[in-house]
Amino acid sequence: MTVQNVLLSGIVGSTAYGLAREGSDVDRLGLFAAPTEALHGLHPPKESHVSTAPDRTLHEAAKWCRLALGGNPTVMELVWLPDDLYEVRTPLGDELRAIRTTFLSARRVRDAYLGYATQQFRKLQSRGDGSFSADTRKRTAKHARHLKRLCRQGYDLYATGRLTIRVEDPESYHRFGEEVAADPGAALPLLRWFETAFEETRSVLPERPDETAADAWLRRVRRHFYTAREAEADAPARQRPA
Repeated sequence: MTVQNVLLSGIVGSTAYGLAREGSDVDRLGLFAAPTEALHGLHPPKESHVSTAPDRTLHEAAKWCRLALGGNPTVMELVWLPDDLYEVRTPLGDELRAIRTTFLSARRVRDAYLGYATQQFRKLQSRGDGSFSADTRKRTAKHARHLKRLCRQGYDLYATGRLTIRVEDPESYHRFGEEVAADPGAALPLLRWFETAFEETRSVLPERPDETAADAWLRRVRRHFYTAREAEADAPARQRPA
């Protein structure tokens, strides 16, 4: 997959969390800027490019901003990665990282992270009493690990305003995954604990994100990629005598 104007890209997922083991996939996430001129046509450019082998997802800058403002946990990882996990960094990408806290709001972080964790729990419930194939058991353990991670990361972000990508004590997540693979109901106490913790904690985050900062950044991106050549191509039409 070849995409132009990549502004920020890095390794996310299990490798970033410190949960990867031998054979784990390496997931990459990034954002790119569509050429500004292309946004004005009848058929706008694709907003996302997804590939496998390697696993890579790239979102157009405006789509990334919309998802981040909505509290999407997956896209938010991109601007909180440790430095060693970035594979592409540009000045505009670093500008985005500098305003990352303005995308956050208490309600959206709580709803998004707990919502994703609840989805994981429902997947676990749908698999019954643990008497299933080895492959299904493996997927169940993975979903359980990510349920715990989403709860932990979401709560910390809600309480402190900072997202820590690498988890503490990765082995405890793997043990939890195996326990839940044997008995999916074992995940419920953890989910309930975090639901209560969110409810009883006063967040440091505002009730609404600051869309002004995101809008200003996106406009800088659009100006940057409205190239001189495109401006010159428009000039004859503007200067043609009446």
